[in-house]
Amino acid sequence: MITEKELIGKLRELRQIRPNKDWVVLAKSQILGQEFNQHRVLINWLRVFFAKPVYAGLVVVFVLVGLFGTLAFAQNSLPGQPLYLIKRITEKAQAVFVSEKEKPQASLELANKRLEELTIVAETNQVKNLAPAINEFQASVSEAAKNLSRIEATTTDPVTVKRFVDQAKNIEKKAKEVESRGVVIGELNGLQEARTKLELQSVVMMLKDLISRLEIRLEKGALTEEQEEILVQIKELVEEEKYLEAQTLFYTNQHKF
Repeated sequence: MITEKELIGKLRELRQIRPNKDWVVLAKSQILGQEFNQHRVLINWLRVFFAKPVYAGLVVVFVLVGLFGTLAFAQNSLPGQPLYLIKRITEKAQAVFVSEKEKPQASLELANKRLEELTIVAETNQVKNLAPAINEFQASVSEAAKNLSRIEATTTDPVTVKRFVDQAKNIEKKAKEVESRGVVIGELNGLQEARTKLELQSVVMMLKDLISRLEIRLEKGALTEEQEEILVQIKELVEEEKYLEAQTLFYTNQHKF
């Protein structure tokens, strides 16, 4: 019967035993192979990190830093470049939170942004990226035109309507400037039509408001015969839907009021 003291002694002797070097090399070659696979090494590192909460937290931080860094860098990318897809995905995610009322403004801003990208591509002569930039701009213009055409000017304040009209005009103007450099953009997918319609709606709003205010003055006896005659003419033109003529008539005689 071996005693506890003798057992401890035997174990100490086993610890001193060293395997033959040739056997070690052979075993390592058979078990692990001559080369370590990079993916396997990466997985092992991740296992080590995630095995301990402290390391797992560091991995999450590194991933988040890398992710936000990529998103920030993607914001400066242009159509046709690798990170541009990430930029577009980010924009679509943000668009989910835009209300129906805010869509016209948001779509006009995006169209202007796409035009700025197209301008950079044209100015820096990035020929390969020209077609994607034009396509992105055209798509954004089409969306802006669709949102503008849905606006009911009667339910939108005149200041906002005018801002939409001015922004659309600015996009049209800048697009012509890009085309002057030899870039063929083509039709602006209904933007001019939507802007003209909205502009006309704005004129109708102004005329109806004008008529309402002048009629109040008429009831109070605050209009001269000449002013009253002009008011009658304006009302007749509005009834005939000759809005631009009615507007011209008022502006021509505005000094009389």
